[in-house]
Amino acid sequence: MSVTTADSAGALQTTVRKKPIQARYPGWFILPAAVIYSVLFLAPTVSSLYFSLTRWTLFDSVFIGFENFAQFFREPFLVQGLINTVIYAVVTSGMKVVIGMAFAVLLTSNIVARGYLRSVVFFPVLVSTVGVGITFTVLMHPTQGMINETLALFGIKGPGWLTNPSLALYSVALVDVWKGVGLATVIYIAGLVAIPRDYYEAARIDGATPWQNFWYVTLPLSRPATATVIILSFIGGLRTFDLIWAMTKGGPGFASDTVASVIYKQYQAGFYGLSTAGNVVLFVLIAVLVIPLTMILNRRRGHE
Repeated sequence: MSVTTADSAGALQTTVRKKPIQARYPGWFILPAAVIYSVLFLAPTVSSLYFSLTRWTLFDSVFIGFENFAQFFREPFLVQGLINTVIYAVVTSGMKVVIGMAFAVLLTSNIVARGYLRSVVFFPVLVSTVGVGITFTVLMHPTQGMINETLALFGIKGPGWLTNPSLALYSVALVDVWKGVGLATVIYIAGLVAIPRDYYEAARIDGATPWQNFWYVTLPLSRPATATVIILSFIGGLRTFDLIWAMTKGGPGFASDTVASVIYKQYQAGFYGLSTAGNVVLFVLIAVLVIPLTMILNRRRGHE
């Protein structure tokens, strides 16, 4: 009896000694990712916060407090850049949701060459953004561009897509949608394929029309995909720079400037501390707009 008790006590002590080792074991798998995340994200973020409070060059820095932020908000074209940034993000994300859903419904139905068409829709995502911008700059030329020349064949005088201050931002947004809608389509296809066929069978038995199938089955059950597309597209729209810079450089004037292009112009002018402060402002802007949006979308999903 005593031998059995001693054996049990020894086994218990061995188990207690092993538990801390087992508890630490999964942490070793997290460590590489944590190191990479710290080096590539946390360290640059903290450095940006510091340098935004300084007037710095590559070899020297002088602490000046919040003067960079005050000067940044005094820039006459910053308000226009902020407005343009929000408009651009809303337009591009909204169009990607609508067009991506339409393409996904089409490309999950029984149509000819469905696999080939999926590849065609996704192809623009793989093309360089700068290359797309340069190509569409040529196509949208007011007098020699293919788009306006095609419209002229039908007796329509094409507008100055990139030279008209009222159209420049929206023209770039349309190109952004053309390039990025393929990713939205793929996300929607994954969401639609995951919907159980039982729902459609039940709707068919109840005599639902195709429109009722879409409105009462497809649309509600694809809400997770919709939330993903909205968040990704909205973040991408808020931080957009490369396409706008390749097509308009923020022009004509400041008509298509966004916060990112304003920051780059400050950097080009040699105001490194000011441009770093602009990056912090852009980070805060994205956080202020995206975090509540994410919470709202997740809350709606939680009520399903």
